Amino acid sequence: MYTIVVIEDDIHIGEILETALGREGYRVVRAYSGTEALYLLEKETPDLILLDLMLPGLSGEEVLPKINGIPVIVVSAKAGIDEKVDLLLGGAADYVTKPFELKELLARVKVQLRKKEAAEVNGVAGRDGADGRNLPAGENGMAGVSGLSRKLVCGGLELDFDFREVRVNGQVVKLTRTESAILKLLMQNPNQAIAKSVILDRISLDTPDCTESSLKQHVSNLRKKLREVGERRAANGKSADVGDKGRQNDEKGCEYIESVWGIGFKLNI
Repeated sequence: MYTIVVIEDDIHIGEILETALGREGYRVVRAYSGTEALYLLEKETPDLILLDLMLPGLSGEEVLPKINGIPVIVVSAKAGIDEKVDLLLGGAADYVTKPFELKELLARVKVQLRKKEAAEVNGVAGRDGADGRNLPAGENGMAGVSGLSRKLVCGGLELDFDFREVRVNGQVVKLTRTESAILKLLMQNPNQAIAKSVILDRISLDTPDCTESSLKQHVSNLRKKLREVGERRAANGKSADVGDKGRQNDEKGCEYIESVWGIGFKLNI
């Protein structure tokens, strides 16, 4: 789940942004002044920041140079071209002028998050954990280069994203490109329900042909493949050596992927 920090002193605008971003499946954290924002960023490592300029305490212009490695979309009533250019050259990823169209702002947010994920994948960087922080190898993040492939490890699953196969407690399961992309996203956010719209958006870089109507079938196929491994383990009497969680998954037919009514899907690990 992506984490977005909204730095905005206008309570009404902040609430509109928090509600809209929450509906898109993002985790939202808010700060109401420049000073509070810097204090917050000492504890949080978000995926994206929405930054107002006219803030109490430190202004947005003063906060921006202190933010490193996190894309920032400036959201401000200041509409001067020179100001926009200076801020973009000074490190802002994008600039949205108030009053803004919510649909456009959400689209710009998606664009920046796609760029961030593409940069992480190309650089074999660790993906964020469920709380938005970068995780070291082996803790639900990309495990780095292993031979010629990148691997993601979560619970009893080990996904080789380049070769599109997953090891389920040691047994290899071949995946389609779309199944691999879906499983990658679920493994990056274990035990969290992810909205269908968020899944479609996040996997679009890897598999742009997946649609809302076909997503359910892809997930069903993926669930079936993982379940069949569990059933084979149970039939062979091998569930005793995979730990408590592995035994639980085997005993219930290895239903790693759960449908969450009205939302989407989550991975049970």
